[in-house]
Amino acid sequence: MRARVAWAARLDEARDRRLQALAARFLHDKTITAVGGLHLDDDRRTTLAALCCLPLLEFGAEGLHGWSQLIVYPDAFRVNRTHVDAAGVLHEWNDELIGEAWETGPLILSWADIEADLAQPGAGLCVAVHEMAHKLDALDGVLDGTPPLPRDWQRQWARDFQHSYDGFVAEVERDADIAIDPYAAEAPEEFFAVCSEYHFSDPATLRRQLPEVAAHLRRLYGRSPMERETRNEK
Repeated sequence: MRARVAWAARLDEARDRRLQALAARFLHDKTITAVGGLHLDDDRRTTLAALCCLPLLEFGAEGLHGWSQLIVYPDAFRVNRTHVDAAGVLHEWNDELIGEAWETGPLILSWADIEADLAQPGAGLCVAVHEMAHKLDALDGVLDGTPPLPRDWQRQWARDFQHSYDGFVAEVERDADIAIDPYAAEAPEEFFAVCSEYHFSDPATLRRQLPEVAAHLRRLYGRSPMERETRNEK
């Protein structure tokens, strides 16, 4: 597994042991269901568990609470959406997704996109981390871009993330040339999840673009496994 997962291969010995223990807990506690003709052998299941547990290296196994199933599609999948607007009109549409995390339901991933992330671990993308960030966010019952934290830290987090989010949204709205995926401007919870991907896969860009956010995520997740390659970048 370590040969395939660059993020795991770059961990120091103590954090590697921690990841192995968390992944074993994940495999024991979670039902991993392959759909659409996808086959998941033991190596793939272990890889999925390790990726999902990367954001829990400092947070701990409490981050696995509140849900029981990982569903894995071969590729992107469609989800039917409905919305009733202020005039009472029902709107329906289909979204094509590569991942989704229900607040109290399953976590859903595309295996093709997992493989793409593994092939380019420094590209700023990791769908498993993105969806696990949503699971952490939902632990306090509110999906708002703030995971459960000690009170003083939570206040600092809320202030700094809101300030950074507002600035980022303004940059996206004026069509500025930005290095962070503009999908992060969709909502505070997506901002947290997208920035979490950058923490693990492109921390240098996150530090340059959103230094306050980068500092909080380093505290939440610990040092990024990719920092050894990017720490000398300005």
